[in-house]
Amino acid sequence: MIKPHGSAQLRPLYVYDNDARAALVAEAESLPSMLLNSAAAANAVMLGAGYFNPLTGYMTLGDALSVAEHLTTESGLFWPVPILNVTNDLSVEAGTRIALRDPNVDGNPVLAVMDVTAVEEASEAQLEQIASKVFRTLDPEHPGVATFLSLGKRIVSGPIQVLNFSYFASEFPDTFRTAVDIRAEIAERGWEKVVAFQTRNPMHRAHEELCRMAMEDLGADGILIHMLLGKLKPGDIPAEVRDASIRKMVDVYFPPNTVMITGYGFDMLYAGPREAVLHAVFRQNCGCSHLIVGRDHAGVGDYYGGFDAQTVFDEEVPDGALEIDIYRADHTAYSRKLDRVVMMRDAPDHSKDDFVLLSGTAVREMLGKGIAPPPEFSRPEVAKILMDYYHSQ
Repeated sequence: MIKPHGSAQLRPLYVYDNDARAALVAEAESLPSMLLNSAAAANAVMLGAGYFNPLTGYMTLGDALSVAEHLTTESGLFWPVPILNVTNDLSVEAGTRIALRDPNVDGNPVLAVMDVTAVEEASEAQLEQIASKVFRTLDPEHPGVATFLSLGKRIVSGPIQVLNFSYFASEFPDTFRTAVDIRAEIAERGWEKVVAFQTRNPMHRAHEELCRMAMEDLGADGILIHMLLGKLKPGDIPAEVRDASIRKMVDVYFPPNTVMITGYGFDMLYAGPREAVLHAVFRQNCGCSHLIVGRDHAGVGDYYGGFDAQTVFDEEVPDGALEIDIYRADHTAYSRKLDRVVMMRDAPDHSKDDFVLLSGTAVREMLGKGIAPPPEFSRPEVAKILMDYYHSQ
């Protein structure tokens, strides 16, 4: 199986030893507390789950600036997006041991224990420098920029020990999996070549066929459908609805033992190309050999070119920085001429009218009115789940 990023073995920061974890939970009650924001809490979950291997905790300001500018930490580790604990909390001091509390669970239980090595005040210019490099814009209307620049100016860095996986394990017990879990299941299934499909949306026919195309083109043993379970922007479909619709699609339309349906605990960044590279890093940590990167991967609005998330791997990712390979997909749609889903680049004799193309807005309007999208666009079993959701709103 493919090696994790940056180390020979996966080194998750979750404390798996029950006695050691119980001791840390008890110790945390006597430690000074810091209430995390959702972004920092999601980073802790990803660190605990092994997705952000080989990081040992939150980055320093110097690391964040280096990652933003050069895609490497100050020590030279390839990394595409700063992994930070940003706050306005004035009580946290360097050299202390603190309990990090979860903002997303009632009662704010302890999520992790942290040894604070540095607390640095970032200037507005430094924060904007990070945001402009990671998001390629400073437009306050960009949801990722708006979130990042609202978190605060204090960068709290240092190693952490993670004690739980927040609400993800309890709310999505059949779907949330750590990188450790996924590697173990891939080994158990005997898969060698595994293609990851990233999604924050329900999967329509084009997505379904894209997974099939990638699997066939690469001679892969299986597909990892890996859905984001964390915070999204307003209007995006909740994780439990996406989960139900994807499971129904796989149950009905894929052969047994060809798909793993899993999810990860992270908040969407909408960082386009940089987030696509982060997706590749943590899919390598999951044991995947390939990641599907399609049109406008991890994008939002018109901030990125349609295929910027593919060209970033050519222009900014050095040779040998990652072991995972990218499967480059074009826009995929149902061809009326051929009576099947195709990549549009593979149908040069087609005009736009030869494809069944619906915007996300149009689909949401149809579903909200109880109208099923055409079967060429969405499987009827999937459309029913989505219509039921919209009808309940």
